[in-house]
Amino acid sequence: VDRIWDTLAQAGHPVILLGVPQTYPVKPIHGCVVSDFLTPSTRSPYTHPPELKAEVERVSDGYVFDVEDFRTPDKEALLKRVYAKTDKHFKVAKHLIATKPWDFFMLVEMGVDRIHHGFWSYMDPTHPKYTAGNPYEHAIRDYYRYVDRQVGELISLAPADTVVLVVSDHGAKKMDGGICFNEWLMQEGYLTLVSQPELPTSIDKVAIDWAKTQAWGDGGYYGRLFLNVKGREPQGTIPPQDYERVRQELIDKIAAITDPQGRPLNSKAYRPQELYRTVNGVPPDLIVYFGDLHWRSVGSVGMGSIYTFDNDTGPDEANHDWYGIFIMNDVGCAQGHVTPGAHGSLRLYDVAATIRNLFGLPPDPQAVGRSLTSYHPSLGTRIRRWWRG
Repeated sequence: VDRIWDTLAQAGHPVILLGVPQTYPVKPIHGCVVSDFLTPSTRSPYTHPPELKAEVERVSDGYVFDVEDFRTPDKEALLKRVYAKTDKHFKVAKHLIATKPWDFFMLVEMGVDRIHHGFWSYMDPTHPKYTAGNPYEHAIRDYYRYVDRQVGELISLAPADTVVLVVSDHGAKKMDGGICFNEWLMQEGYLTLVSQPELPTSIDKVAIDWAKTQAWGDGGYYGRLFLNVKGREPQGTIPPQDYERVRQELIDKIAAITDPQGRPLNSKAYRPQELYRTVNGVPPDLIVYFGDLHWRSVGSVGMGSIYTFDNDTGPDEANHDWYGIFIMNDVGCAQGHVTPGAHGSLRLYDVAATIRNLFGLPPDPQAVGRSLTSYHPSLGTRIRRWWRG
């Protein structure tokens, strides 16, 4: 499936991509690519063209893809790594935007995500771990201001009439704790282990008694639940005719989970088919959101409770939230043409559709999104004229 940058490049528009997920492994494209945070290391081939790598390393004085070990109790060292990573990233961004031809420039800055996970409890008075007057109370605010300055400097290097979009694919919110998903499944009789570990252990490192198991779960910012179905799993126990009954039973029980004080968490479990038009690969049987995302899913076993206030993969202060952001500044082109609507009326799908429209490309008949602007033909010619004379 072509991404928006593939479509634009194929239409003759040079693109620059910096830190954009799904760009590793790097593929040839009409433009420049510096791959994303999933790149194994700087020893990997992470740029297109390949010779761009030396340029990136020189400009950044040693490039980094992500904030290493952002789930750490050493907050002072973490804060330094967040700033160092972001500084290198924007040095490369400013170099590329000023020296390479482009019609479409896209940058993803992971530091904003990482500082949320590392410092949310220090700034949010409603977080259970918040302490007033702590030394990192303004760490997120100050970093926001720093990133805002960096973005402003980057935009200043583009033509004054460049269309600018600021977009995030999710928001952030405090994390009150974690639901130990597999501990709960054991408590409810759906999962049985051969032996109980003495210490918290990842579910994939323990022996499961499959003959006595109907379901197991995976951790993360949301939970994924898998059913042990006869004929589908090697040691399945749920007859196919009982599949929907067991799935609905679990949906109902998940909805009834309470917090440690007995208050409803209002957790929700969805069939993947309820959320996605097409379900590919090996999907979970249920996708679970605990406590409106104020609680994460913890997959480890041996936790001793279905509740935890310490993340099993390291300290984590925040969870992802439902709503991201969408800002569009289009001086002289589509100003005033963004479709008004209530909170939540814009969808992530709409971003690619809007970009297609801004470049004068027809809507993708297979796409879900809709363009938020009216097309103004001068956009593409102005940017191309700036670079090509």
